[in-house]
Amino acid sequence: MVDYKTLGLVNTREMFAKAVSGGYAIPAFNFNNMEQMQAIVQAAVETKSPVIMQVSRGARDYANATLLRYMAEGAVAYAKELGCENPQIVLHLDHGDSFETCKSCIDSGFSSVMIDGSALPYDENVAVTRRVVEYAHRFDVTVEGELGVLAGVEDEVSAAESHYTKPEEVVDFVTKTGCDSLAISIGTSHGAYKFTPEQCTVDPATGRLLPPPLAFDVLEAVEKQLPGFPIVLHGSSSVPQDEVDTINAYGGALKAAVGIPEEQLRKAARSAVCKINIDSDSRLAMTAAVRKHLAEHPDHFDPRQYLKPARENMRRMYVHKIVNVLGSNNKL
Repeated sequence: MVDYKTLGLVNTREMFAKAVSGGYAIPAFNFNNMEQMQAIVQAAVETKSPVIMQVSRGARDYANATLLRYMAEGAVAYAKELGCENPQIVLHLDHGDSFETCKSCIDSGFSSVMIDGSALPYDENVAVTRRVVEYAHRFDVTVEGELGVLAGVEDEVSAAESHYTKPEEVVDFVTKTGCDSLAISIGTSHGAYKFTPEQCTVDPATGRLLPPPLAFDVLEAVEKQLPGFPIVLHGSSSVPQDEVDTINAYGGALKAAVGIPEEQLRKAARSAVCKINIDSDSRLAMTAAVRKHLAEHPDHFDPRQYLKPARENMRRMYVHKIVNVLGSNNKL
């Protein structure tokens, strides 16, 4: 059993309370490798922001569970080395699929876990979430539950269509499970292909696809039922079109990739939404920089030569999200 506090990590309880009262959201950036982790820590220190470093089950398998524990400990030490005396870093499991997966992460040093029972019948979702909460709270680990289903594909999470969260269920769910935060569905979607062209309209000025607006009426109804309770948005990458254009210009084939407009995320961050998940934007920033570098330097073969600009591009993107979208800068 590894106590996350010995790694220098924190859970989400205090940072979420501050975010809800302060009208901003904590960045939850998915990572799979060292370069992504470095960029996340660099951006968090530069902007003086708390941060959630989160991994999916697929990312945990890819990176190795043991290495992840030491990477998280290293992230805290790295932040201090960069000049942050008291970094607020969470290691979070994204879309845990079972009690066993969540328990394994808690036992290996995660400070926060998500149990995603949203595809289960309601009573089964309540039961598995409650079981995870009971175990996690023994070790002061915080738990995120989910009601509603997001469309799209992200690693092993896939759904053909979304189902909005039912506001009339949220009080019962939170009361019965004891979860610390709740992921809801209001129209965000996983992956870089969040919406079909048929769901979008076309911007006459640019010819680009414009996604349907988020269901803020659902969010407001949830907030009314659970005043002050931490709400989470998944599938909230904006799919920056400049990164998509760069990828396509250098041999990529990302057609009809469209994300959540940042002005809608800014609006959400000013509400009870205190955690916003961003994954695809990091992947796009990394891939765009790698493709561009290799196209311009066909003689390069040292991974450091193309991963260094990729890391820098991700750092810039993370800083932008923290400062211009989520508003979590200068909160340490």
